Amino acid sequence: MIRRALTATRLQQEFECRLHRLYHIADDGVKIRVPRPRVQPPDASGCDWTLRHFSNAAGYKKDIAAVLAAMRAKSNLAGEVARPDDPFDT
Repeated sequence: MIRRALTATRLQQEFECRLHRLYHIADDGVKIRVPRPRVQPPDASGCDWTLRHFSNAAGYKKDIAAVLAAMRAKSNLAGEVARPDDPFDT
């Protein structure tokens, strides 16, 4: 499958939009903070990014995981390079 190449900002925005469109999240009025995508070596599926450390996400882990799986299956990071010496990559 060909993946769309999106910038980290665009991935973050699209993830946030998809997550907050889910009925029960919208109905609860919850605002989950979506972190910036982090580049990683491509995994077995070919995805080269991940998201970690969501804020205000208690009770919505399954929803986050579902949106994350769907987006990781179709998108890769454009123009991002892994830096092994990045002190902020946790």
